[in-house]
Amino acid sequence: MKPLVRNATLSNYVELSQSLGIDPRALMKRVGLDPAGLAVQDRWISGEAVIQLLELSAAAAHVEDFGLLLAERRRFSTLGPISLVLREEPDVRSAVELLVRHEHMYNEMLHSRLSEANGLATLKVNLELAEAMAARQATELAMGAFHQVLRTFLGARWQALSVCFTHSAPTDHATHRRIFGPVVEFDSEFNGIVFYGSDLNIPNPMSDPLLRTYARQFFESIAVSRDTTVLDRVRDLIEVLLPTGRCSIEQVAGSLGVDRRTVHRHLAASGETFSSVLNATRAQLAEQLVTNPRRSLTDISGLLGFSAPSAFSRWFREQFGCSAREWRARGTGQRPTGEQRPPAVGRRRTAGRA
Repeated sequence: MKPLVRNATLSNYVELSQSLGIDPRALMKRVGLDPAGLAVQDRWISGEAVIQLLELSAAAAHVEDFGLLLAERRRFSTLGPISLVLREEPDVRSAVELLVRHEHMYNEMLHSRLSEANGLATLKVNLELAEAMAARQATELAMGAFHQVLRTFLGARWQALSVCFTHSAPTDHATHRRIFGPVVEFDSEFNGIVFYGSDLNIPNPMSDPLLRTYARQFFESIAVSRDTTVLDRVRDLIEVLLPTGRCSIEQVAGSLGVDRRTVHRHLAASGETFSSVLNATRAQLAEQLVTNPRRSLTDISGLLGFSAPSAFSRWFREQFGCSAREWRARGTGQRPTGEQRPPAVGRRRTAGRA
């Protein structure tokens, strides 16, 4: 399966494109991305499509630094749930190591590495692509994002010793100088940021020791290995697509960067179908949502992707043997004796996937 990235990778893409006089929606459709989907930050989309989109956008806007301009508009929270944990790490070293170790939770194409030697620290940044393609803009976006994270911890006046790019220099260096300072090197042997190793020992000014344990516990509940299966990906995409009303195998396949037959094939290998995974995911979410008295059943119907409350009511009774209102009235959320739990897919929580 081709690598994916979170929708948040394109945070502020529409605004930047419009400011440069290009049509972001037309360009997104050209590479097979759904413009409306950008509203769901934690949805996963094709990494290769994002790379192509950034290159097309740079060409259409006649700028060589589109990716860097996009990085400049990012916020710390763009990283998603992992940003909550990073904020409470005790020092820069632990924060950067955590970000590198769990990069697959926000970008499956990214392969970064932190090393130290002779008093210097080097954060190398690479994109692992399934096939050769121009990726200058995506590389500069990733580099700009990492540089921004370091400045979040080290202060706005912090400056690296050198910021290296393997690609050639742009005609105009103004954006690079504004963001990185006069330390940018092009035609380098690697893409990365070099700085003093002692910077890694600087305490994190945002950290609250009282919250650190809670942050770590939260992280352990959402952290996943790199060996996420196609079944996991489909299940998580269904969860985030249900509230949009556009949860279909076509939407899921598009997010995974494959066709629907490929999704069917992978699910069949796990003994599942798209319908079975959709139904099991809905059932699990329904159990959680219906027991919450603060949510109306009409709202829950929409969150589960039903076109009307009546459709939700019929489905719920078929699945649980009683109405949603009766289930809630019992107050415990326990299934009556003799009722069978609907077929469910084995599930584990993931960060930012749904």
